[in-house]
Amino acid sequence: MTATTMKTSWWPKWLNTFNVGLFLVAVLVLIALFAPLLTHYDPNIQNIAQRLQAPCAEHLFGTDRFGRDLFARVLYGSRPTLILVSLVIIITVPIGLLIGICAGYFGGWTERVLMRLTDIVMSLPSLVIALALVSILGPGLMNGALALAFTSWPSFARQARTETLALRRSDYLAAAKMQGISGWALIVGHILPLCLPSAIVRAALNLGGIILSAAGLGFLGMGIQPPAAEWGSMVASGSRVIFDQWWVAAVPGVAILFASLAFNLLGDGLRDKMDPRHAK
Repeated sequence: MTATTMKTSWWPKWLNTFNVGLFLVAVLVLIALFAPLLTHYDPNIQNIAQRLQAPCAEHLFGTDRFGRDLFARVLYGSRPTLILVSLVIIITVPIGLLIGICAGYFGGWTERVLMRLTDIVMSLPSLVIALALVSILGPGLMNGALALAFTSWPSFARQARTETLALRRSDYLAAAKMQGISGWALIVGHILPLCLPSAIVRAALNLGGIILSAAGLGFLGMGIQPPAAEWGSMVASGSRVIFDQWWVAAVPGVAILFASLAFNLLGDGLRDKMDPRHAK
């Protein structure tokens, strides 16, 4: 018996990438929903007398330079992160699918124009463009989501276009056309359902990067504005005292790492389950 066979024989089947990622994401969502029940501290109440306290029994993660409890701020900071990520996915997936399917189905000048537009947006540095849009629209949750969504849809469009090109010459669509189905009825009823699973997988894989981009906006002061708890702005605030009070920046940094890892594991697991090319 080889070493690989021995390893797979005792390793529990339920302990796979998808289940671990799903569990971590579920923990993150539960933390966001039940944050008021997990701490009795208000994340925005300042107490200068207790500023920059090290982690202790009273303050599990210590306090920041305004005396606010870091444990409470990390818990409440999960809410704007999840909301922003959800908004970005809700905006980008439909736009990317619409552009990609239309380009692949109609072809001709429609495909050339839509794909050149996609190439132009994809060639732009995403975080720089997001910063420029936020500076124009103004900082905030919705504006940050719009800015990140503007630079996130091209990957969905290119993938949907490739799949639509393959489907356009398939017997499946030929049979549908023989039944009198064409135009938008064919796109919505037959092409879209076949492109949707891969779009869901890509969305899950992109979530980790979106979380890092959202934290980058917050770090640069372009995200949700203080005193609201947001992980990126918390890291920026803690970087001022990182050499003496390292926990002020490390705690929200670990929270960003946890959220990004959770969604990356979930995306990898979904790819294994829904993409036959990666099925085991």
